[in-house]
Amino acid sequence: MKTVETHNEGLKRAYTLTIAAKDIAARIEGEVKRMAPQVRMPGFRPGKVPPNLIRKMHGEALAADALNTAVQESVQSLLAEQKIRPAMQPQVELDEGYAPGKDAEVRVNLETLPEIPAAEIDGLKLERLTVEPDEAAVNAQLQQLMVSQKSFTAAQKDHTAARGDQVIIDYVGTVGGTPFEGGTGEAMAVELGSGSLIPGFEDGLVGIKAGESRDVSVTFPKDYPAENLKGKAAKFAVTASEVKVAGEARADDAFAKNLGLESLDQLKGLLRDQQQQELNGLTRTHMKRRLLDQLAEKHDFPVPVTMVEAEYDNIMRQLRHEAEHEDDTAAALAEIEAEAADYRKIAERRVRLGLLLSEIGTANGVDISQQEMNRLISQAAAQYQPKDRERFIQYVQQDPMAAAQLRAPLYEDKVVDYLFDKAEISDRTVSRAELEADLESEEAHVHGPNCGHDHGAPAPTKAKAATKPKAKAAKAGNLGGAAADKPKPAKPVKDGAGAKPPATEAAPAVEKADTTAVAKPAKKSAAKKAKA
Repeated sequence: MKTVETHNEGLKRAYTLTIAAKDIAARIEGEVKRMAPQVRMPGFRPGKVPPNLIRKMHGEALAADALNTAVQESVQSLLAEQKIRPAMQPQVELDEGYAPGKDAEVRVNLETLPEIPAAEIDGLKLERLTVEPDEAAVNAQLQQLMVSQKSFTAAQKDHTAARGDQVIIDYVGTVGGTPFEGGTGEAMAVELGSGSLIPGFEDGLVGIKAGESRDVSVTFPKDYPAENLKGKAAKFAVTASEVKVAGEARADDAFAKNLGLESLDQLKGLLRDQQQQELNGLTRTHMKRRLLDQLAEKHDFPVPVTMVEAEYDNIMRQLRHEAEHEDDTAAALAEIEAEAADYRKIAERRVRLGLLLSEIGTANGVDISQQEMNRLISQAAAQYQPKDRERFIQYVQQDPMAAAQLRAPLYEDKVVDYLFDKAEISDRTVSRAELEADLESEEAHVHGPNCGHDHGAPAPTKAKAATKPKAKAAKAGNLGGAAADKPKPAKPVKDGAGAKPPATEAAPAVEKADTTAVAKPAKKSAAKKAKA
């Protein structure tokens, strides 16, 4: 292989590689010999098919495979010989004039990772804001759990459905008089006033009695997941087979036992522990932001433009997606575009911090063990359909970049923990409101790198989708056991209810959750201005 450097400026490099035709031909010959024992052809004994016939049958595919392999190995040799650490996947282009039997000329364009100066990590000072668990918050969570676990019993025959009641319905939906896919359902349980269905549907069932039929007219939201229904007026022919009223839930040992626990005290203890974990998460988020702010102030070095552009594109894509769910989409999009320069600065900061954390981890022996990696793979695979899990595991094991992207968040956390151990930390007790207010003041401030860099990776992975830190933690979820086993209506299922792994080109497809026409789309948070 002949190598010529054609560009060298800053972090950008360009090369022209020439792969000799005889090398490609040798690869084809080697593949023909490898295939010969397995080729079957009428009139020839197994393994005795002449090489020229094998070339005639498979020559085009063999030539393409040989060329592809030669290009890949040549690029890897270039990186090794020049001791290059590419920031992103190199751009590789085969000369348009290439023809079989000729030398292959390949152009390679890339950006290298910068030389990162020794990190200044001595003298870090952080404040840890801690919050004591609040018994009133525990009781509020208990009330929420009781509401979610309430049971319904059949109402008297002449009872008219009111908000808080449950109605069992069959329905057929039409748009312009024509039924549509997903618009028909049977024996669906609807709790009136729950807000789980599209606007107007539950209101249209107030006052209905068992055995009664009525038409309910609604308009699908403009952000409804189904493209053919967005903003459309629809009519649902509904028949109520049964009306049920909610039973009174009591916070006692019996309620806890219905959830698979021993007592109300044990249930409250679990809720209390859950709240403490939530508060600890808020405290850690606050400390991490302050840590990264200090690192950003102390370190400045050039970063690859390609990585910044990838991160910027992901940030903008996320914000534009959120803007589509705002009441005034056009205004939200206009605001995002007006602040594009700020988001580009954020992207640059994130890339720089990602590279810096990677360098700190490398210099100080931070690593991910094989056991930890196996756990990460298992956790990620569990989010796929059972039939796709093994394929996902093989994909991660065979693709170094996919593996690096998977372990990057854990690696970042381990580096942050290492820096916490080195920092001088003072403690201050605050209220939850104060801690949340501090975090809320920086909502959408993209502190973390989130760039997918990882220790020891031959090349950093593609930038991950931008995710804005949330000041408020999620509400308490199911506690496991019977809490998760309560019978639920088969439909509707809210769109986006289940978490899915990040999409990658070679990752197995994930089957989408079933949705019905009356399901209300999930509402996204408003896009807020991010501070650089």
